[in-house]
Amino acid sequence: MWWRLCVEWWDITGSNTRMSKSPRFLVIGCNSIGQRHIGNLLSLGVGDIVAFDAREDRRAEAEARLGVPTVGTMQEGWEWNPDVALIATPTSLHVPLALEAARRGCHLFIEKPLGDSLDGVDELLSIVDENKLTSLVGCNMRFHHGPATIKRLLDEEAIGRIITILIDAGHYLPDWHPWEDYRQMYSANASLGGGVLLDGIHEIDYARWLFGEVAEVYSQGGKFSSLDIDTEDSVNILMKVVSGFSVSIHMDYIQRAYCRTCKVIGEEGTIVWDIAQGDVRLYSARDQGWCSFPQPENYSANQMYVEEMKHFLRCLRGEEQSALGVQDAKRVLEIALAVKDSMHSGEKRRVAA
Repeated sequence: MWWRLCVEWWDITGSNTRMSKSPRFLVIGCNSIGQRHIGNLLSLGVGDIVAFDAREDRRAEAEARLGVPTVGTMQEGWEWNPDVALIATPTSLHVPLALEAARRGCHLFIEKPLGDSLDGVDELLSIVDENKLTSLVGCNMRFHHGPATIKRLLDEEAIGRIITILIDAGHYLPDWHPWEDYRQMYSANASLGGGVLLDGIHEIDYARWLFGEVAEVYSQGGKFSSLDIDTEDSVNILMKVVSGFSVSIHMDYIQRAYCRTCKVIGEEGTIVWDIAQGDVRLYSARDQGWCSFPQPENYSANQMYVEEMKHFLRCLRGEEQSALGVQDAKRVLEIALAVKDSMHSGEKRRVAA
């Protein structure tokens, strides 16, 4: 098939070896996000892909839908000698799998979050650094039109000095993947690293990306709904960034209408983004009015994943620096774990680096 042709412009400089062909990907996890990444890699001309999943039905679906070969054991996957491991498993398996892949010299694409604890993370960072491996932890909201436009407006100081930020993200967990029992999803199970806090770590990541390093956090949350899960389903976070202003973040598994919004209030104006509306709106005190920055025509949710993968491929070729390598992703995880600690202790936690 056409995607199995070598892409001769590949020249990977992020490792100790140079490759003059398309890298070989081992995709670990054939759930919805794993299959999304496979499809996007194929569309971008990367055809040397083998996929693994412990579930035979998921392997069969990946083969039927995407035409990629699959293996039934991790050992078979490693014997294929991949250049890149793309890890799309439950959160609790991210670091153990990444460690094994890094020891074998594989570059890493790890779905968010980096892990559900800091166990093994420093060892992973050491191996990645020692072997000069390229890494990216899934941060697809950075590649969405909304946050990316907010970033540009803030860099242009469009609203002057920032005073406060309000972020809201929520969805009804049983509706998220209606084709499967939500109670069996990793999101619903603490032992698999689930819970809205780590599941929704996107909001913590893009808040830090937009507004700077976090100094301290305070949070309240827990399991409040009738959902049959053993993880928190709602959390309210107040983060103070190093520059002094506050960021308020709400996340939940409860809202029946999918919600993702960000409101940035500054001395000279306000920026508002609502994913349901699509555009980013700017109120300028100077102009005494609103202007809109619409998302591109025919924009789809998959576009941010495509842009994310394009970025990763450019990183592999040495053309760009990773937007969220494992070192930076460790910092985001530390903040999330401090939020969880505050949620359980009822006390604020300092997290400044």
